[in-house]
Amino acid sequence: MGTRVVMLQVLRQKLNYVPSYTSIPVQFKTLKTSNLPLSLSCRLLCSVSDQTSSLLQRNKRNSPELSLRSFLDMGFTEYQAEQLHDSVSRLKGGNAAKHVLSTLSVLFVLGFNPTTVHKLLDKCPELYKVKEMQLQQRISHLRQLGFVEGSLQRTVSYYPKILTVPVKSVKSVVQFLREKCLFTTQQVAEILRDSPAVVLQDLDQLEYKFQYVYFRMGVKQAEMVKCRLFRFSLDDVRCRHTFLERRGLYQTPDKKGQTTLINPKLDRILNVDEGTFIADVAQASPEEYDVFQKLLAREWKEEDFEYGSIESYSDDEEEEEDDEEEEESRGKSGYNKKTKK
Repeated sequence: MGTRVVMLQVLRQKLNYVPSYTSIPVQFKTLKTSNLPLSLSCRLLCSVSDQTSSLLQRNKRNSPELSLRSFLDMGFTEYQAEQLHDSVSRLKGGNAAKHVLSTLSVLFVLGFNPTTVHKLLDKCPELYKVKEMQLQQRISHLRQLGFVEGSLQRTVSYYPKILTVPVKSVKSVVQFLREKCLFTTQQVAEILRDSPAVVLQDLDQLEYKFQYVYFRMGVKQAEMVKCRLFRFSLDDVRCRHTFLERRGLYQTPDKKGQTTLINPKLDRILNVDEGTFIADVAQASPEEYDVFQKLLAREWKEEDFEYGSIESYSDDEEEEEDDEEEEESRGKSGYNKKTKK
């Protein structure tokens, strides 16, 4: 009997108070549940959580196209509905509407309200074309990697493009971070939550960035994760570090990890705006940093040119060696023919 009372209270709480991100039909907002039996409360609660999904399923079965009315019925404002309808109308392919319904269904089930769903699709229109099965697999894989409720929604809100990346690609990045960079499983999960764009970065560039910070700057994995290193481009990291180094404010640690001066923390170098970095960390003027950036960009350009020339030269040498080998093989074959005669 006690269990029944507790369950009824929980159901009534959920009907009388639903989080702001949940879309509630108007008829349930003013519903009084104080005298409702448990079975009816259960049915009403299911109706609240499933109404949007049911509407999407009916649209999926009955209509090859999504009308403006369909979006309004899902809880979007007139402006949002017009924008979504216009975007869907421009999609090509017979299954376009079906994919859109699948995407909307998955996003609503994740707990996003119509306004947030509209923002996500506006930020990442590629989501319109992702199949439902692919979305489910990608969300399931993110949960396996340590994304719990709340952090999953925050990550998708910040970087919805993560749902367009195949599971295989995410697995490759995860494997790279664990095996090449030696991050722990928990650190990898933190990197993906704080810097989800890492799943689309080139692995060679990622490796170079990690090695630069690890060997040239002497920073360990824990500090990299803490300061969200992978949110910053390699050029930004190199530019600020080199500026400090040439001003005598940063020193590469020796083999024992020791320096003759106290290096500023990576977080203080990267997680501040440019003005703060120049004035407080580098103790320089904006003019000095501006001139330095231009000179450094020229240096990098020259390095790239020299590197390209070396590669081109090595390629030419390989081609010459291949030509010589071909000539030698031809000579040998001709010699063999003569001796046979």
